[in-house]
Amino acid sequence: MVEWLTSEGLVPYEVALAEMEARVAAIHEGRADEMIWLLEHPPLYTAGTSAKPADLTDPDRFPVHVAGRGGQYTYHGPGQRVAYVMLDLNKRGRDVRAFVGRLEAWIIAALAEFNVRGEIRDGRVGVWVARPDKARNPDGSLREDKIAAIGVKLRRWVSFHGLSVNVEPDLSHFDGIVPCGIREHGVTSLVDLGLPVTMADLDAALHRTFGAAF
Repeated sequence: MVEWLTSEGLVPYEVALAEMEARVAAIHEGRADEMIWLLEHPPLYTAGTSAKPADLTDPDRFPVHVAGRGGQYTYHGPGQRVAYVMLDLNKRGRDVRAFVGRLEAWIIAALAEFNVRGEIRDGRVGVWVARPDKARNPDGSLREDKIAAIGVKLRRWVSFHGLSVNVEPDLSHFDGIVPCGIREHGVTSLVDLGLPVTMADLDAALHRTFGAAF
């Protein structure tokens, strides 16, 4: 049984981290069900375990939190759906690579509900979309923009942190970091792609497609 929780308003990062820590412990001890927590944060940057100081280009713009998850710098803020994924991999298979692959497949399936083709790339974490509407790269290849980020942590094989999908955030807020350490590509959102998608629309798509991935 997976419990789904959707929080209204903007959840402070410290509050979310404390709640995740408590829930992960309870799941491991058999006192609580697995959970998917959907929320939004106020504007902030998080630093994963591989974050490089040089990639924080505007350190005074928003609060910076050390996340403890895998990955580098990322942005969270209004208009971005964060899904914290607290699942017990003791029951679902102790395979980190397969787990990340399932998260990617889940995002791709949810985006497909809006006729958006999300793709993954070797060496680049997250989900990407091709941008034939934009000028090509200097080598002639299609430009690609990131629409979703993934960063997870496992404790006793229970996962936390998770993923974020850009619905309609202020994309200029990403300018204070090098998102996930990748300088050659940009960031996009469902609304930036010209789709009038709401947070509720994305939530419904995430609900519908979860079972096929997990």
